[in-house]
Amino acid sequence: MNSVTDSNPVLGVIFHAIGGLAAASFYLPYRRVRGWSWETFWISGGVFSWLLAPLVAALVLVPGTFAILAAAPGDALFQAWLLGALWGVGGLTFGLSMRYLGIALGYAVALGFCAAFGTLVPPLWDGKLAALAATPAGLWTLAGVGVSLLGIVFSGAAGLGKEKDITDEQKRATVAEFSLGKGLVIAGVCGLLSACMSFAFRAGAPVIETAVAQGTPTLWAALPLLVVILLGGLTTNLVWCLFLNAKRGTFGEYAGKAADGSRAPVARNLAFCAFGGVAWYLQFFFYSMGESRMGAELKFSSWTLHMATIIIFSTVWGILLHEWKGVSARTRGWVAAGLLVLILSTVLVGYGNYLGAAGAGH
Repeated sequence: MNSVTDSNPVLGVIFHAIGGLAAASFYLPYRRVRGWSWETFWISGGVFSWLLAPLVAALVLVPGTFAILAAAPGDALFQAWLLGALWGVGGLTFGLSMRYLGIALGYAVALGFCAAFGTLVPPLWDGKLAALAATPAGLWTLAGVGVSLLGIVFSGAAGLGKEKDITDEQKRATVAEFSLGKGLVIAGVCGLLSACMSFAFRAGAPVIETAVAQGTPTLWAALPLLVVILLGGLTTNLVWCLFLNAKRGTFGEYAGKAADGSRAPVARNLAFCAFGGVAWYLQFFFYSMGESRMGAELKFSSWTLHMATIIIFSTVWGILLHEWKGVSARTRGWVAAGLLVLILSTVLVGYGNYLGAAGAGH
């Protein structure tokens, strides 16, 4: 996708940082929604995340989007949609991680699992894990995965410390439904299914190639494919949220009737869902832009930069929102250790990818 003339690593780093900030911030507007259940505001925001924002961005920046999709191989489109649907389950569980763990802990644990599974699943699927472990590059990468799991343990210790340090009232004041056990299980499922995004991009590579062949700049070439992948994500999330609406009798919330019989501010809630949904989409918008500018030799660092900036910004948000207020110095130490170790894991994985890319060039 990239050419030498497209390379601008400094600009690429800036794009990745903006994407990381967007990813770390998307859940904040949802905290301002009133009178709506989780399933109602999640799918309302999801319509903006997985349908409207990607479609508008693609049509504005790549006017020939529909022509590109029509010319792309049908099997590539279907596989991208299907893998996007599986990844959508990961996106669904990511939202639940925030619900049960809060922003700081939820991001740290979920992204720790994402880093581990996102690195291990593709070579395991391709039958190349053993060969990966036989090279210096592979050993560094696997070491990064191991360190990532250690970071998850540290973050889990912070969660246990939080449960012991503060009262139930204090927990509900910052994270209304805090539950470490549920949160850890859900975050693990999120990390495993997140690997489907990389498979979706691989399966949809012919779509990107079609876009470039029709004259689309490499900076925007992935946008038509994102429409298809995220439509798959919308499919699974829509089915689940509508099921919950039916099960819990919360369909009335869309018309302004809250579960307790009071009136819910529909226009205000939709506005906050729109902000959150668009912010969520922007992480992939800027990620694709950043990757397109890293150049062949530095392209490996894109995932590292994405993970690191999300963890950093989400931890800052967690501190600003007082999610760790009232915990002991020991628990704060676990928080800091988990953050630093998770960032270190992304560096190790990135260095392993660098060695692999350098070896491939010789």
